[in-house]
Amino acid sequence: MLLIPWFANPKFIIHNHILKKNFINGQNFTRHDSYGIYQYFRSRFFKRMSQPIKPGRHPKALYVLFLTEMWERFAYYLIAGILLLYLLDGKKGGKGMDERTAADIAGTFFALIWLPLFIGGYIADRYLGYIKSIFIGGTLLAAGYFGLTLPGDTAMYVSLGLIVVGNGFFKPNISTLLGNIYNREDLRPLKNNAYNIFYMGINFGSLVCNFAAAYLRNKYGWGYAFGAAGCGIVIGLITLAANLKKVRVGDVRKEPQKEDMPLSKILAYVFLPGILAAVVGYFLPSKVFHTTIMGSPSSDAFVFACVPVISFFISIWVRARGQDKKGIGALLFIFSVSIIFWAIFYQNFTAYTLWAEKHTDRTISWSVTEKLADNMGVLQKVNTDPREVTRVDSNLVEMKDSHGNALKTIGPDPYYNNVPKDKWPPPGVDQKLSNSELYESIGPFFIVTLTPLLVWLFSWLRKRGKEPTTASKFGIALFLTALSSLVMVFAVLSVASIYQFKVSSVWLWGTYLMITLAEIFLSPMGLSLVSKLAPARLTSLMMGGWFLTMSLGSKVAGLMTSSWNNFPDKRMYFLVWFVAAVIGGVLIFSRVKSLNRIVWEKTGST
Repeated sequence: MLLIPWFANPKFIIHNHILKKNFINGQNFTRHDSYGIYQYFRSRFFKRMSQPIKPGRHPKALYVLFLTEMWERFAYYLIAGILLLYLLDGKKGGKGMDERTAADIAGTFFALIWLPLFIGGYIADRYLGYIKSIFIGGTLLAAGYFGLTLPGDTAMYVSLGLIVVGNGFFKPNISTLLGNIYNREDLRPLKNNAYNIFYMGINFGSLVCNFAAAYLRNKYGWGYAFGAAGCGIVIGLITLAANLKKVRVGDVRKEPQKEDMPLSKILAYVFLPGILAAVVGYFLPSKVFHTTIMGSPSSDAFVFACVPVISFFISIWVRARGQDKKGIGALLFIFSVSIIFWAIFYQNFTAYTLWAEKHTDRTISWSVTEKLADNMGVLQKVNTDPREVTRVDSNLVEMKDSHGNALKTIGPDPYYNNVPKDKWPPPGVDQKLSNSELYESIGPFFIVTLTPLLVWLFSWLRKRGKEPTTASKFGIALFLTALSSLVMVFAVLSVASIYQFKVSSVWLWGTYLMITLAEIFLSPMGLSLVSKLAPARLTSLMMGGWFLTMSLGSKVAGLMTSSWNNFPDKRMYFLVWFVAAVIGGVLIFSRVKSLNRIVWEKTGST
């Protein structure tokens, strides 16, 4: 026990402990041999510290947690894939909303679902513990997903609210539980790989959910698809309950520190002001300025509500001291830039869904693939038989009368609005198309297939001392994200006019490939970085901060998609994202040295 304090303060130990005896382990020293004593203890200390720690093996808890999270991701990505389509659909049991309203509601939901994670993480840190919080959150999630099967707008909004609150208790705490388990000394070298494996595993759920959604909504209706999401949550909770012994070791609550803000103050200074700010944001701009700031009252409310939350995280940094302050500051910088990535990533569920629905050639050219997909029930049938449809202009924008009601006309299925007539099937003949939400399984497919390759590549580079640092991976991710938007620019250029011709689905595959590579570089590293840099007592809270970046990014994605029709030249829409991602990458690399140093000081590795 003398060694550590001596090394921190050699003079104190020499004069108060060692020199009183004049010997150490049988080796005699005089009172004038301070330097000899220093060298003796220094050699002993570094000999002990230089002995390599034998890495452990991934515990079974890793697989229990990713199976639990896999089913939650199955549920979430199922609703993410079809929510916008459900809100737009007015023919087969959907809500029949216009594009702007549907995009606003979907974007707000995808934003809100990440917003309460910081408070759910804090409550778990201080009061409930992580496992209990996961079960509370899972129960609310299941209730919300099952509630979406009920008719009526009220049931829909209440159910979406339950999903938002449930996610706040579930999502940050399962990631923190995994990080706690890998804080064991022999498992720390495996933490990055563990998060990659975890991330790959949970994306199996994201991969298959859209096939389930397509089959159920095609054959039985929207309600059955939402019900399947609820069943997925129940299966995940059963999986966790049956394996509690394997994960309890990570359910460790941290002792609060004097500089921490108690829950009562968080509720008083953050939660309550957030609610009041949201109310003010919802009503004030339209009353005072007779218009909205962000395009809709709900968007204004969200932006106003975020101000107290963001201020709270800044106050944590201001109150922190020493290494904690550096770590939290680095995380807040990473969080800020990551919003750009998530804003582009969440185009998957908004703008790219519209692109797949309106502008992508969804016919299946291979007869074997078409037959297999048809047998699976995941094909949509369309034809050119005349029916009442919404009238659109030359840019495929819905036309409305002076009262805001959609104008109707007689015509073929809207899919043929930008298909040349010589490509139409004969009258009365159905044409089979892949469902739009199936394209959202491309990303999870690439995650499942590419993650093992990238993990192997990083391991190979690590052995040679050439693996990119965690901070560098963030920068690389932003440049890959920029490329994903550039692919869509070329997609627009691939035909004479996207309003007269469909675009090959190859372009969606290309953009999903780039954004998924970026996701593999960034998302697991974000989880890992929070686990490394956040003070132990604030890990789940800062994990909530990481998920807050997803909230802000998804809301920005929703806002931009609400303006989709304001960009008749879609090249400009995607170029905006390209420039934003390049700026984000430059910002990361401009600070990569300082970020590497902070991570090294905190963990001993970069």
